Amino acid sequence: MSVLNVNKTNFDQIKNSSKPVLLDFFASWCGPCHMVSPIVDQIAEENPNYLVGKINVDNEPELAHAFGVSSIPMLVVMKNGKVVNQSVGARPKQQILDMLKS
Repeated sequence: MSVLNVNKTNFDQIKNSSKPVLLDFFASWCGPCHMVSPIVDQIAEENPNYLVGKINVDNEPELAHAFGVSSIPMLVVMKNGKVVNQSVGARPKQQILDMLKS
């Protein structure tokens, strides 16, 4: 499955997914975000049991504010509409997968 571009219009639908959701908060000017982005893309392609989305904090300040994003990249895992895990900063693939499984 490919990565979804998440915005305030489609966020509720994504949040209420029956699958675990991985959200990647990023910005185009953020160096560490460019390191995490291909890993997030890989996870989406290899794991159709997860819903994976990216949120550009410059384009979606309301969503960034709602999640209390103060540093990026920020990864958030949601299950049943609730945040169950999150981390700030670049992470290796296995750590991101572990976040989804916990």
